[in-house]
Amino acid sequence: MKKLLTIFLASFALISCKKEEDKNKNEKLIRQYFEHFNKHDWNKMAAMYAETTEFKDPSLGQGIVKQSREQTIKKYSELNQIFPDLNDKITNIYPSGENHIIVEFISSGTAPDNSKFELPICTIFTIENGIITKDFTYFDNFDEPNNKQ
Repeated sequence: MKKLLTIFLASFALISCKKEEDKNKNEKLIRQYFEHFNKHDWNKMAAMYAETTEFKDPSLGQGIVKQSREQTIKKYSELNQIFPDLNDKITNIYPSGENHIIVEFISSGTAPDNSKFELPICTIFTIENGIITKDFTYFDNFDEPNNKQ
């Protein structure tokens, strides 16, 4: 019985260490993702996604949209043309379970009319085998209300 308990505890400790190691790897992966984003290296950033990734993103419409790496590169290249100084600053990272990372960040930049913006965003990344398979992004995409009377 004592031997069985020792084996159980050793197995539990190994599994716990493995899960913690996976969380650390996932967080490191996501930090690298944001480095590529801030360098506007869309090819390296897109390579961190699965060949086809599921996105929830107000800019892509409602529901889940599947995008290829090439579509991701195109989207961010076009966005970068509009906002050449586009930058994301991580404010919090929350590992969640074995394969999810939740990231709060502030996206900022300068619009073509030289107005500056800051947009709080939250993204839930699903990571499987070191690759992002889902990117569920949430932000307020409504225009300011029209106050004309």
